[in-house]
Amino acid sequence: MARIAGITLPPEKRIEIGLTYIFGIGRSKSVQILAEAKIDKDKKVKALSEDEINKIRQIIEKRERIEGDLRKDVSMAIKRLIDIGSYRGMRHKRKLPVRGQRTKTNARTRKGPRGHTIKKINKG
Repeated sequence: MARIAGITLPPEKRIEIGLTYIFGIGRSKSVQILAEAKIDKDKKVKALSEDEINKIRQIIEKRERIEGDLRKDVSMAIKRLIDIGSYRGMRHKRKLPVRGQRTKTNARTRKGPRGHTIKKINKG
């Protein structure tokens, strides 16, 4: 059972994919880390030796900002935008799309479910 940065990697997945379960590591960073550690990216997580896991752990610790530190940095950046009152900060504060997307018809994920109005009942 491989555990890196407080995250248990899924044992049945290839290590290239397994590393992406760590917040802050995507596919390209995963491939770079494995190339530096000289580990085959098609190897399963459960097939890794302790030596290989330690190599990966050391590379990640010295090179990457991951998990808690990265989450804190992102939230601090958003808080800074809100504090200085920038346009992007105001969009974050109002929970609206930040990057120029339209909101008249889309943006349901960000805005939440529609508030439906009650229809008038005709008594005829």
